[in-house]
Amino acid sequence: MYTEILTRYWARNIISRILPLFLVLVLAGCSSSTVTQKETTPTTDKSTSWLNLDTIKAGKFDTGRMWTFDFPPKDYFKSEYNFQPTDEWYSKVRMSALRFANYCSASFVSEDGLVMTNHHCGRESVTEVTKEGEDLHKEGFIAVNFEDERPVPGLYVDQLVLIRDVTAQIQEAIDKGTTEEEKLANKQKAIKELQSKTKEETNLECSVVTFFNGGRYSLYGYKRYTDVRLVFAPETNAGFFGGDPDNFTYPRYTLDCTFFRVYDEEGKPLKTENYFKWSPNGAAPGEAVFVVGNPGRTNRLNTVAQLEYQRDYAYPITMNMLNSLVDVYSEMLSEFPDRAYELQDQVFSFANSQKAYNGILQGLRNPVLMQKKRDFEKNFRTEVKKRPDLNAKYGDLWDKITSTRSELSKYTFESAAYQVNPLFSTKYIIIANKIVDIAKNLQLPTDQQKPDYVGEELEKTINKLYADLDVTLHEKLYMANVKAFNMLLGEENHIAKKFSGGYTGKAALTYMKTNSVIISRDKTLELVKKGPNAVLSSNDPFIYYILNTQDKAKEFSQKSKEITTRESDYVQQLGRAVFEVYGTSIPPDATFTLRIADGVVQGYKYNGTIAPPVTTFFGMYDRYHSFGKEFPFELHERWLKPGPEFQLETPFNFVSTNDIIGGNSGSPLINKNAEVVGLAFDGNIESLPGQFIFDTEANRTVSVHSAGMFEAIQDLYKLKRLSDELKAGKIVK
Repeated sequence: MYTEILTRYWARNIISRILPLFLVLVLAGCSSSTVTQKETTPTTDKSTSWLNLDTIKAGKFDTGRMWTFDFPPKDYFKSEYNFQPTDEWYSKVRMSALRFANYCSASFVSEDGLVMTNHHCGRESVTEVTKEGEDLHKEGFIAVNFEDERPVPGLYVDQLVLIRDVTAQIQEAIDKGTTEEEKLANKQKAIKELQSKTKEETNLECSVVTFFNGGRYSLYGYKRYTDVRLVFAPETNAGFFGGDPDNFTYPRYTLDCTFFRVYDEEGKPLKTENYFKWSPNGAAPGEAVFVVGNPGRTNRLNTVAQLEYQRDYAYPITMNMLNSLVDVYSEMLSEFPDRAYELQDQVFSFANSQKAYNGILQGLRNPVLMQKKRDFEKNFRTEVKKRPDLNAKYGDLWDKITSTRSELSKYTFESAAYQVNPLFSTKYIIIANKIVDIAKNLQLPTDQQKPDYVGEELEKTINKLYADLDVTLHEKLYMANVKAFNMLLGEENHIAKKFSGGYTGKAALTYMKTNSVIISRDKTLELVKKGPNAVLSSNDPFIYYILNTQDKAKEFSQKSKEITTRESDYVQQLGRAVFEVYGTSIPPDATFTLRIADGVVQGYKYNGTIAPPVTTFFGMYDRYHSFGKEFPFELHERWLKPGPEFQLETPFNFVSTNDIIGGNSGSPLINKNAEVVGLAFDGNIESLPGQFIFDTEANRTVSVHSAGMFEAIQDLYKLKRLSDELKAGKIVK
C-alpha cells in the first residue's frame, strides 16, 4: 500500500499529486481513435479462454467489506464471527482511530496520546525534524526521554467525533435544480453552508462525505490535534526493507512503523480515554481481526461502461507514461551513479506507481473479474426494473453513462497527447509554451503587456526558464514524448511528425538538436527579441507543437467538462438507486473516511506454493544474505549484532483477509477486544484489482505484527520507555 510511500519529500509531493491529477484528467476524458487497435483492445487471459463466462456470477463481497461507522454491519458480524459489539465498542473504536494528515491513517495506543502509524507515512515528518549533521533516515530516530520528542511542523491528526446524516438537505438542494449545472451548483452550495454552519457551532473541522455516489450524505466533524511530536522511527533499511521489489508482495519482513505523541494546549502529553490497548501475542491464524482506517478511493460502484473506459483508455495511457518514466530515470541512474541518492528515490516512486496501476489494469483485463461486474450490473438493473417507480427514475441511467463514455473516448488519446504535463513533458515543451505566451502577450497594446515580458525583465524571465535545466534528462523525456505522441496520435499525424521529423529514438534526438531553437537559451532570447511574429511563425518543433495543440486542448477540456458534468448527475442518481435497492447491505466506495473492515488471519496459495499467515525475523535475515547484503536488502549494524534477548522466532509480518486500499496505510488491526494485533502497511499483488472489485480468494492485507513491533522496540532498539508504555497503555514512570 505504498501509494503514500515516497522516499523523499519531493517524490511524495510530485508523484502523489501530479500523477493522480494526470489520471483524473484522462479518466474524465481527454483522445483520438487514431491509436492502433493493438493498443486499445484488452488482452484476454488464455488460461480462462475455456470458461463459459455466462456461468460466472457476482460475489457477495465484490463491492468489498469497508463498512462505515454510520451504519456498521451488526447482523453480519454476529452471523459471521458470533460477535455482537455494542454501540459503546463502536464509539470507542471510532474515537481511538485517527486520520494522519491528509494521506494516511493512525491510532491512539496509550492514554497519554501515543500515536501509531507506518514508517512510510511518517517519513516526511522524519525529514522535517532532522537537524544539521544528522541522517535520521539512515540511523533512525529514538527519543530516549520525553524532552527528546521532536515537534513536527505542520503535522496534524484528525479524530472523528461527529457524524450527522445530511442526505435530505443535500438531495433536496440538488432536486431544486433544473439543469445538470444548476444541480451541481446547488449541491456545492448546500455542502458549503452545512460545513460552515457546523464548524461555527462546534469548532470542529467539518466535511460532507458522499456515500454511494450520492445515495447518502453524512457530515463528519473532526477534532484536529496540531502539536504532534516524533517519538520513534526505525531507519529506512528496516522500515522499508525490501524496497520496491518487495512492494505489494508477501511474504514480507519490514518494520513499517513509527510512533508520535499528541500534546495538549498546555504542552503536556494528551490525556485520552479513547485508545487501543496492546496485544502482546497478536492474533492467531483463523482469528477475526478488524482494520480501522481511512481507505482512499475505490471505483467498485462504477458501471461496466466506466470500467471499460478505464481499461481501454485511461489506464493504458497512464501505464505507457509510467513505463517511459521508469525507463528514463533508470537510464539516468545508470549513467549518473553519483546522483544515486536523488535518482533512486524517483525510480522507486515511479516503479511503485507502475506496479500499482499495472495491477489494476491487469484486473480490468481479467475476463472473470469483468464478468462479475457485468453480472452485478445485470442484477442491479433487474431489481430496478421490477419496481415501476424506480424504473421510471433510474431505468435509463446505464445507457446514458454508456453514451457519455462513448463521447469521451472519441478524443481521449488526442487530448492526452496535448496535455503539457510537468511530470512527463520534456522541459522544452514547457519552455515553448511560455515563449508562445510571451509572444502573444507582446501583440497586445503596451498597457496590457505583462511587466515580466518587456524590457530588462524579459531576459530575466527567459533565464529562469533555463535555470537548472538537466539537459540529459529532458533529452530522454523528449524521446519518451516522441514515442507517446506516435502511440496517441499515429506516426503520420502532422503534429507527431513535426515533433520528431518522422524519426524515433536517437534519430529523433538528432533531428530535434538540428531543428530546434528552444533547446538554446541564447537562440531563444534572440528569437523573442525579433518580435512576436518571428516566434509565432517559427519552424521550431516545440513551438509548432504548442501552436497546434493548446487551443484544441482547451476545446477538449471544455467538452470534457460538459460531458462529465452531465455524467456526474447520472452517477448521483444511480447512487440513489443503489441505496434504494441495496441499502446498507453493501458498503459504499472508499472516500478517505473512517471505515471498519473485517477479516481473518489467513495465508493463501501463490506462485505454486502456499504463503504462510505469519513470517518471523528469521526471514528478514534470509533475504539479507540471499541478496548479498545489498540495497534494498541491507541492514543497519544494530540488526547484525542483536543481543541474545532478541527472539528471532517472534512473529514479524502477517496477512489477513481484510479489505484495504491506499489511505489505509497506518491503520491498526484490532481483535474483538479492541486490542492492537497489527499495523496495516500494504496489500499483496493480488489486492491491486481491489480498486474496482474485492476478490475474497487471494486479496490480502499485509501488516506488521504487534509482537514483532514490541520485540524490536524493546530488545533491539532498547527503547524501554516506549515498550513499557505500549504494554501498560500509559506512560510508566
